[in-house]
Parts: sequence; structure tokens; C-alpha cells
Amino acid sequence: MDRISSSNSLSTPRFRCFDPTNSYPDHTTNHKHYIRTFSNSSFNNNSHSNSTPEMGLLINSDPKIETGEAGYVLEDIPHLSDYLNHLPTHPNPLQDNPSYSAVKQYFVDVDDTVAHKVVVQKNGPRGTHFRRAGPRQKVYFQSDEVHACIVTCGGLCPGLNTVIREIVCGLHHMYGVNTVLGIEGGYKGFYSRNTIPLTPKIVNDIHKRGGTILGTSRGGHDKSKIVDSIQDRGINQVYIIGGDGTQKGVSVIFEEIRRRGLKVAVAGIPKTIDNDIPVIDKSFGFDTAVEEAQRAINAAHVEAESFENCIGLVKLMGRHSGFIAMHATLASRDVDCCLIPESPFYLEGPGGLFEYIKRRLKENGHMVIVVAEGAGQENLSENTRSINQQDASGNKLLKDVGLWLTQKIKDHFSTQQNININLKYIDPTYMIRAVPSNASDNVSCTLLAQSAVHGAMAGYTGFTVGPVNGRHAYIPFHRINEKQNKVVITDRMWARLLCSTNQPSFLNAADSFEDDHEENETEIHAENGESEPNGYNGQSLIS
Repeated sequence: MDRISSSNSLSTPRFRCFDPTNSYPDHTTNHKHYIRTFSNSSFNNNSHSNSTPEMGLLINSDPKIETGEAGYVLEDIPHLSDYLNHLPTHPNPLQDNPSYSAVKQYFVDVDDTVAHKVVVQKNGPRGTHFRRAGPRQKVYFQSDEVHACIVTCGGLCPGLNTVIREIVCGLHHMYGVNTVLGIEGGYKGFYSRNTIPLTPKIVNDIHKRGGTILGTSRGGHDKSKIVDSIQDRGINQVYIIGGDGTQKGVSVIFEEIRRRGLKVAVAGIPKTIDNDIPVIDKSFGFDTAVEEAQRAINAAHVEAESFENCIGLVKLMGRHSGFIAMHATLASRDVDCCLIPESPFYLEGPGGLFEYIKRRLKENGHMVIVVAEGAGQENLSENTRSINQQDASGNKLLKDVGLWLTQKIKDHFSTQQNININLKYIDPTYMIRAVPSNASDNVSCTLLAQSAVHGAMAGYTGFTVGPVNGRHAYIPFHRINEKQNKVVITDRMWARLLCSTNQPSFLNAADSFEDDHEENETEIHAENGESEPNGYNGQSLIS
């Protein structure tokens, strides 16, 4: 099906969930489906930057919050009608799409929200909620007026091409949009590279390839040049795929677009192979990364079993969060020790890594160690000149813990223990990033892309989309950018790993007390409706 069918082509209306009594009026002065609380400080009387009388523009940068009964909190997202008055609305073309004619209740109700935490206590507050993703009965863009663009930023991740494909196909097949541009080379491509047209035919097979057909880069957050390019090209929907640094850039771009009073919907799609973005259940590409990591672990295990006193050492991705290492270890069951950034470890002395290695080699004759790239950086900084260098995205450049640990193990056992060690070091990090996404991630990418398209067409802007407790939701940028999702080493998931590997926890009593104190603070903040400290999100990956 190349084009969306018109209602004239159908003998009788078959889209059962369209309810005109629940739709928006033809002209909506403000998107007030929720009563929001605004502080006086959120309005600035500086007319040249915050209000344009001819456009009816009024800037409000404060989070859109609504509170309700039983401790209900809605953290809403911006809408074009928040700062542009008298925007016309149009019936959603999906009501005439034969593919959805048999779907019941396909449109999302205006009051549908998704709970941040699925587990609550009987007498506790209902907690934070986010607006549920999905198609609305009324849209704020006509199909022929949409000029969309897609850009990928940051490092590679399995599934990037799938997201690109599904945005293009979703816009075309569901909403009849024919003008979609690909911005080449990341943010810098807005003002220094050419664009490429994207059609369903062009993107048909790209999900079978790794990487991104648009190219990518780090940095390039020149908001003025980017928004100038958006204006000059007549773009009115922007889809930006990238990690935490990219999402911060999306937020800045959105604020500049809002300041200028442009009818441009900005949607962010979070991408990180490390799964370190807060709030959402899981980022796309993570399942593929864990699956590919197991291949490397299996190779290390085969090598280790084949030689006397052999250690297979695998370095996996995870700059600040050890989710890939943890889940790959639990999935493989061949790992004897897993080292992650959240759990500091030490080498020498009772309970140290060297003592554990010696014991495992004596018991089994071999062992497998998995280390996340961000683990043990505090140990490396003590032995090397620590220079706080950063890449173009603002990420701190890490020392190579794999090579450092390899040399430390060899030196210790050859000089102090007089034991001949065979050590096989495997670093599959860039191989994992470059593979196509697996079946599970392909489905996730499809849902993410379509949810972003539905949100932009409905006039929402300045949001990122992701699964929250199994339901896709629109999440404000400040929640995505406020912290990083991290493994909680005093939680049951990490305890399961310790049981699987039988490794020492490397925790002393003081560390354990400190983590318990942090967890208590988390509970106190949650009861007060505040965000959790220290990157804890208390959801799906930590059960």
C-alpha cells in the first residue's frame, strides 16, 4: 500500500474507535487537557525573547506538572498550542486507513497516562505518571504540509537503521507523508552536509545492516545554526536519535525553536547501548548487545578450558553503567567474575581479585572474567596520569581497563606467585556496536519510531519516547537528562549475579552501610514525589 486510502474508497466507515464527541475542536487555543501549575518565575516579560504578539507566543520553560488525588503526579510534555495560538486541527488519517479499520480503541484517550513505578503500597501515593504514547483523534499537521527530517548522533548502536526505516514508513503509510529528509553526519550535518531524501523504497532493506545510513558524529550542538537550517529548509518535524548527550542537545534545540515561535515538532528517540538512560525500561540495541556479548564470553570460555591455568578476559561496553556486563554474565553462566563501574574492586589483599583468581584456578584450572569498560577507573588513575579529557559529546575519555588488568594479572602471578598464566584478552566492543539489531530490538525500534511519529503528528514537541513499565510514553527532556541509570549493587539482581559467579562482592561494611543509607533516601524521596537520587529508577531491569 503506497498511499493512505481516502474515506471515499471505503463502502462504510469501519474505524470503530473514532469518537467525534471526544475529539478536539477545529481550532484549539491551548492544549489544556490537564490543568498545569505554573510559577510566576516561569514567565519573563522580555518581549523580544519570550513573546511575539503577532504569533501569540508565550514561553514557559518550567516543567508541566499536574497533581491529583492520592498523590498522583503527571509530568507532562510541551505542545505546540502551548505557545502558538489558534492552530487548526485535522482528523487523523488513520480513521480511513484500511489497515486499522478493524482495530478497536486504537486512538489513545487524552487522559491516558503511564505510571513510572508499577509497584506501589496500599496506602502510598500513586506517584509520577507520564503521558501515554500513541495516535490521537486529531492531528496538528496535514499530510502534504509535513516536511520531516531524521538525524542520528553519537556512537553506533544496533537498531539505528531500523528506527530510521520505521519513522519513514510510519509517516508514509500511516499519515501519507511523502517528504522526509535524512541529515547526514549528525548535528553538524544540519549546517555542513547535504541531506538525502528518504522514502519507503530507499529504506526498505536498511534494517538488515549495522550502523546508520545517515552517518553520525559527536558534538556539533550549535543551536542557532541548526535552527536556522531547520527554518531555511522548511522543516516542521525533527526526529533526533541519540544518547544522553544528544538528548541534551535536543532539549536546547527545542527551546530555541520555541523561543522563535516556530511550528516545529521536536521528538527525541533515546539511543544507548549501555542502557543508562533513566526512566525507560530498556533502550533499543541492548538486547542485541547482550546477545553478541555472549558470543565473546563463549569464545573466552572455550579458550580458557583449552589451556592450563588459562584466564579468558572479556571487556564489554559500559562507561558508567554495567548492565551489558551484568546481563551477559547472567545469561552465559560461564563467567567466574564480573566487574562493573558501580562496584569498586581491589586487586591485592584478603578478598581481593588476585586472591579470588588464585582460588578459582586451583579449583577449576581456568576462569572467565568480564569487565565493563568503565570499571576500575579509580584504580587506573592511581597508576597513570589522569587527564580529564573529554570527547566531542562531553564524555570523559576512559583508560583501557582491559589492557591494564591483563598486565596486572600477568605481572602479579609471574613475579609474586610464580605461576605461569595463559591469558586470552578479547575486546569485542566495536564489533557489538556495528551488528544489525536482533528480532527483539527490531520490534522495540518499530514501537519507538511509530510512537514518536504519533506524538509529533498530534502536536506534541520537546519530548523523548520510551517504554515505561511495558507501555510507551512521552517523557520530558529534563527527566531523561537529569541522571544516568545505574546498576544498584545492593539490589537483588546484583545478588543473583554474585550467586551465579560465586565472586566476592568487594564490599566492606562501610560500603554496604552507605548503599543502605542511599536506598533509604530513595524511599524517602519517592514518598515525597521526588526523583530518586544516584541514578536509581526502581524498575524493570531491577526486579
